[in-house]
Amino acid sequence: MAIYRGPVKMVILDWAGTTVDYGCYAPMVVFQEVFRRRGVDITVGQAREPMGMAKQDHIRAISRIEEVAMAWKRVYGQVCSEEDVRRMFEEDFKPLQVECIGRYAGLIPGTLETVEALRKKGIRIGTTTGYFTEAAQINADEAKKQGYEPDTSVCASDVPAGRDEPWMVFRNMEMARVFPAASVVKVGDTRLDVGEGLNAGVWTVGLSRTGNQGGLSEAELADLPEAERRARIAHADQSLKDAGAHFVVESIGDLLPILEQIEARLHAGGRP
Repeated sequence: MAIYRGPVKMVILDWAGTTVDYGCYAPMVVFQEVFRRRGVDITVGQAREPMGMAKQDHIRAISRIEEVAMAWKRVYGQVCSEEDVRRMFEEDFKPLQVECIGRYAGLIPGTLETVEALRKKGIRIGTTTGYFTEAAQINADEAKKQGYEPDTSVCASDVPAGRDEPWMVFRNMEMARVFPAASVVKVGDTRLDVGEGLNAGVWTVGLSRTGNQGGLSEAELADLPEAERRARIAHADQSLKDAGAHFVVESIGDLLPILEQIEARLHAGGRP
């Protein structure tokens, strides 16, 4: 097969922590409430640890964290079962997420400007998310009111499996009829976003400031002492690099220079 030396054709963006919901709060607060309703308190860190997964998978992953598993066994006398996970997702998580997600759907600064610049270059905009269909649609509707509407959108419930498997990326490419994989860039704020992009064979850009790795709202970050703020962002940066991201920047507003670097590599015969 000939080496692709053309431009970037498509950028596939995550939602929470990437384009909306600075700090990725909407899913985090719901995971905490889901377990609280079952008599098990979990920390913010435990709620955030598997972030990026399909949400039922995320609940399962939380239940398997050693401290959470022990707390569950103290309450119920046995480990959290697959039926417990299913019930938490269907009975608690889904209605709670639908009820609150709109409150966290504000666009992250730089989203509209970056998307406009990408469109001027003829680049298609796709999206992936660990949200199920109903929650993803609320996000999309709220974003549209603010001026952001991607060309294609795929959520975990649309494909055989969510992150870090590559199917959502492939579905976006199929829907937009964009190929080869080297012409596509996946952008997200979690290690699983990075894994999704790598497994799809596309360029992968991590975001260190605005999402789950940073773990704070814009106002909360601004209130931190400068040294603590920089340390938090640097830790997120390293975590995403360790996951294999080709590039890491602080926010979506920093993306355009990275695309220029990617296109330079492509023109030179480089691949993801």
